[in-house]
Amino acid sequence: MHDLLAIMLDRLEGASADDRGAFATFIGETRVVSAGRVLVEEGSRPQISMILLEGFVGRVSILSEGSRQISGLHVPADFVDLHSLLLKKMDHSLVALTDVAVAAVSHADLRRVCERCPPLMRALWRETVVDGAIHREWLSALGRRLAAERLALLFCELYVRLNAVGLAANYRFDLPLTQSDVADMVGITPVHVNRSLKALRQQGLVEWRGGASIIHDWRNLARFAQFDPTYLEARLTTEWV
Repeated sequence: MHDLLAIMLDRLEGASADDRGAFATFIGETRVVSAGRVLVEEGSRPQISMILLEGFVGRVSILSEGSRQISGLHVPADFVDLHSLLLKKMDHSLVALTDVAVAAVSHADLRRVCERCPPLMRALWRETVVDGAIHREWLSALGRRLAAERLALLFCELYVRLNAVGLAANYRFDLPLTQSDVADMVGITPVHVNRSLKALRQQGLVEWRGGASIIHDWRNLARFAQFDPTYLEARLTTEWV
């Protein structure tokens, strides 16, 4: 967990080592939250923002008929709700999709450090800009790509993001989510997820079983998904396509 916190701090490009060190002093103790728990509720007024150190957190909107849409997925080393610093009221919930570990930073401390250190403020702002870019890519996929293409995009994106924080290698990574979780990310039913996964597997591209993801043919998976990693900018560590 400490390594992931260090990765998050290193990602704050432009801020000096002293500035990042000062920021680290504001980070609270780690707490563990079980899968299914709501970390931040829609309509609430948070006084803290959280850094994810373990597990997966989803941005969740509940529709009027009770169905849900997961509009974003956070992985370890992400600042999961930095934008709540400026929102008066949350317009969506943050839910632990697996058991997670998070560390909190109070909004009062965030405001203080941003006022004192403009380079750090810009670095944190950049984190929210990348979150927005990921959201736009997901929105584009929902509107214009077929179900199997959306799934392929998700596997490509997550491999790159997890590889950047040392949680994926050799085109393998753990994705301990349910088919319902994935269905709510890509806008299809769990049954359709199963069919689309079967199609990807039959093409020799990727398989996902028992929470383990294996990409068999990265180049063709990326081509099939129309995956352009430019939108991940600040979270890239190497060239991917």
